[in-house]
Amino acid sequence: MSTEPATRTAVAATSRPRRRAAWAGQFVSWFVLLAALGMLLVMVVIPLLAGATPYTVLTGSMRPGMPPGSLAVVKPVDPHTLGIGDVVTYQVRSGDPEVITHRIVAQAVDSHGERTWTTRGDANGANDVNPVTAPQIRGKLWYSVPVLGYVNSLWNHGERSIVIIVCAAGLFGYAAFMFVSAVIDFVRRRRAGS
Repeated sequence: MSTEPATRTAVAATSRPRRRAAWAGQFVSWFVLLAALGMLLVMVVIPLLAGATPYTVLTGSMRPGMPPGSLAVVKPVDPHTLGIGDVVTYQVRSGDPEVITHRIVAQAVDSHGERTWTTRGDANGANDVNPVTAPQIRGKLWYSVPVLGYVNSLWNHGERSIVIIVCAAGLFGYAAFMFVSAVIDFVRRRRAGS
């Protein structure tokens, strides 16, 4: 009496969970890799290529659309193209690095013939006190992503550059490792099947 078919069945039954675990591990690995690459694109590459600037939303004044911790990517624009309803990032005082991102709710012309804008946070009940002038405008909101602002705030500009290079190298290295592993696994399966 031969026990060979029973042994093959037992081996096949134990290898199924291993294959499922390996498949699940690969799925999770690729998901993490793609998510990290997506974050790198949204936070760094796309703004850099478009000449935009990523900012972190620190307050709840633009809720619900941009809660604290959101990444707000702002693209430079000609201030005279702005209108009511546009979300802009502007310097609190011209030349001051502190900025605010609020929505334009009114526009006017001052006594010098210069255009000014009145802004207000979406969650605020009153307009901002001082009108915004053209030199204060840093740009118009291009897009925002919840939570990524926290990641953006972790490092200063110099540290961010180093982290980006290290992360990009690590991600590409990991992708190469996964690709080579998949090719080796494929070759092994082909040889075992021959």
